Amino acid sequence: MKHRPLWWLPATVATLLILSGAIAPLGALLLQSSDSSLSMTLSDPYIIHVIVFSLKQATLSTLLSLILAIPIARALARRSFPGRSLLLRLFGLSLVLPVIVAVYGIVNVYGHDGWLNQLLELLQLPRWGSLYGLQGILLAHVFFNMPLCTRMLLQGIESIPSNNWRLASQLGMSSGMIFRLLEWPAMRSQLCGLISLVFMLCFTSFATVMALGGGPASTTLEVAIFQALRYNFDLQSAGQLALIQLALTCVVLLVNQWFNKPLPSSADSYSSQLRPDRHTLSSKFCDSLLILLGILIYLPPLLAIVISGLNLQLVKDLMHPVLWQACWTSLKIAVSSGLLSLLLAVLMLLTTRHLRIRMQCRLPATLLESCGSIILVLPGVVLSTGLFILLMPWLDVFGVGFYLVILVNALMALPYTLRTLNTPMQLLVQNYDKLCDSLGITGLRRLRVIEWHQLRRPIAIALSLGMILSVGDLGAIAMFGSDQLQTLPYLLYLQLGSYQTQHGAATALILLLLCFFIFWCVEKGLGGQNARDS
Repeated sequence: MKHRPLWWLPATVATLLILSGAIAPLGALLLQSSDSSLSMTLSDPYIIHVIVFSLKQATLSTLLSLILAIPIARALARRSFPGRSLLLRLFGLSLVLPVIVAVYGIVNVYGHDGWLNQLLELLQLPRWGSLYGLQGILLAHVFFNMPLCTRMLLQGIESIPSNNWRLASQLGMSSGMIFRLLEWPAMRSQLCGLISLVFMLCFTSFATVMALGGGPASTTLEVAIFQALRYNFDLQSAGQLALIQLALTCVVLLVNQWFNKPLPSSADSYSSQLRPDRHTLSSKFCDSLLILLGILIYLPPLLAIVISGLNLQLVKDLMHPVLWQACWTSLKIAVSSGLLSLLLAVLMLLTTRHLRIRMQCRLPATLLESCGSIILVLPGVVLSTGLFILLMPWLDVFGVGFYLVILVNALMALPYTLRTLNTPMQLLVQNYDKLCDSLGITGLRRLRVIEWHQLRRPIAIALSLGMILSVGDLGAIAMFGSDQLQTLPYLLYLQLGSYQTQHGAATALILLLLCFFIFWCVEKGLGGQNARDS
């Protein structure tokens, strides 16, 4: 094996950058909190209410998402119809759709003058109550998490071997028996991990609660941290709340890691035609209703974003310079964050693949990769709060807010870029190391001839994912944003808060189009026309 003396250098540089960007703010939070008693904060009735509400909304959101997802996943597993693949692809959008854009669509459908109330008035029925508060938060969380749960549970059902379906058909099993003996065991293996994942997503939800919370009665920990810092400038309270949030997030993440299992691969021969319970009239009727329910929950807000954006005021709104200034700022932050996240991931993986594949040292490689995922236990709002407290005595944090937003967004995207590139970079070493060593292909020549050709497609996916996550983020920009620093999500949040829904329609549409533009440009440009097949 060729001697590589500097194998340790890339990960050392990346780890130092990551830890200085994550651990230092955590230290600032600890120092800030030592000035006063944490127990006094925990005994504050308002803080207790905030903690209880955070747990309550996350629990209810998780339960509602799963209660809807289980029967809808069964219905989709039983039926094959035109548009089914498109519907599942649209369900996948919930993972990358900017939260504030989806919130705008939800307001247009379920808000005071939304589509639902217009329909109820037309039918002369009582109007739907206020969207803001717990009900709005639950509705938005179901919008995001029901499709995610449905896709994962459907994958579990489709992993059941086809022989089991043939046996069930020969035995004439009823729908109830199929659920009890086949489907439930397949779904149950994913259920605990799914519950903890959805709970964590809802517990750390920031933009949804900010936009739809409606007041102190519906405040979560992340929003309380933001309010303590930006509205009250109470650094001690912000630091203590951030530590409480961090501790609770660690518990939830440990539970998630404990129950998390890799999704089973889909059975190649799965076909809904093999199921004996798909031919009864009652199952056809129930499945149709359930699929229609899933469509009615998910699609109207998406349609509302597009339809509301294409209004008569659109041309006038598009002439507004603030909109394009925010768009340009969003694009600059997205490109910078995506590239920084990609650079850190590549540096980290260059060393970890050497440790894991060439030196067979799996534990150090795993520990190094865990450093890159530290943001999973340090939510964006907590990290932003730590940076704010750390840098405030030395710098004008709003003056350098642009760079801080880039740093926070890059660290938030890093776990996803690491996961996207990890396997391709390891496979490249396994498959091409001996060939490169025997032919003397090293350095830049190896990068040009071997590495770039094989990694072009995964790099494009990782970069586009990091950029889209960054362009839709509201947490960091809400902390460091100002009149001089506004991104599209921040501008949309301000417009929703001041009831400028007409202007918000154009902003939401531009933000949505920007996400598709980034995805298309990076996938086609960097990924290459033929890279998909490589």
